[in-house]
Amino acid sequence: MRNSLPMQATSRRRFLGTSLALGAGSMLAGLPFQAQAQVDNLKLFVPANPGGGWDQTARSMEQAMKAAGLIKGAQVTNVGGAGGAVGLPQFVNQWKGQGNALMVAGMVMVGALITNKSPVSMTQTTPIARLTGEFEVVVVPASSPLKSMQDLAAAFKADPTKVSWAGGSAGGTDHILAGMIAKAVGGDARKVAYVAYAGGGPAQAALLGAQVTCGVSGYGEFAEQIKAGKLRALGISADKRQAGIDIPTIKEQGIDVELFNWRGVFAPPGVKDADRAAMIDLVSKMRASKPWQDQLVARDWTDIFLAGDDYRKYIDSEMTRIGDILKELGLG
Repeated sequence: MRNSLPMQATSRRRFLGTSLALGAGSMLAGLPFQAQAQVDNLKLFVPANPGGGWDQTARSMEQAMKAAGLIKGAQVTNVGGAGGAVGLPQFVNQWKGQGNALMVAGMVMVGALITNKSPVSMTQTTPIARLTGEFEVVVVPASSPLKSMQDLAAAFKADPTKVSWAGGSAGGTDHILAGMIAKAVGGDARKVAYVAYAGGGPAQAALLGAQVTCGVSGYGEFAEQIKAGKLRALGISADKRQAGIDIPTIKEQGIDVELFNWRGVFAPPGVKDADRAAMIDLVSKMRASKPWQDQLVARDWTDIFLAGDDYRKYIDSEMTRIGDILKELGLG
């Protein structure tokens, strides 16, 4: 279950890929992507097991950077467990000062560190850039009497115990969105009857069997069943309608909530200023390259690029925001 902004007509997942990427490309004029590689060997640390979203991001970065001539090679190290809470201490302590290293992580880690009461914080890393995001969607079985987010909100306010929410791990993105919705409609987030599933398959089975009231996940998780008419999408957590997706936003239905599950990269603590600047430059060039833009389209990812000091400020604000939500859910 799934760690987001609108797309151009060529692909709904190229939100900034055509506009902002072109801007980034103009700033990099005179620096052709097939020029001499900037890094001989990039080390990518993934605090999750192979195959997941963070791992896919790391391996897509490797492919794109190689194809763009930005690196000669890359090594991916996976250390999974507890939404990144197991891997982060290793990255902070054992990778300290390594100027050619990047960790791939995202929103899920923010919540995991808080719920696991980790002694290590993301603030100990060196934020480099936010890369991609995915909007969440709220769905119900096709047989459900609920037709809109207002219907769901009314049912929750009438009796929270009769509204069950299926999603990923407790304290994850799906759970956070459910809590945000509960709070926005004037309810008590602690009363959200959240049912955590280990993956999309079991959650979909529960929804299709009408064992739960509604489900929350990244759009891609439910897209096939929505298109097949087996699930009804009530709302998407985007800031505005998405091209190619006929689903109203949660916000336009009178519930002031928007959320995307973002992924980004971080350098280790203790890196030199020159190495930090080089990593920001490397990732910025990757983002503006055609190989990376092709990856966004192929994987249906939304470009929400944000780098350097702005990204650091964003991380600080996310930690505060998510921490507050998890406290309201009784998990902080």
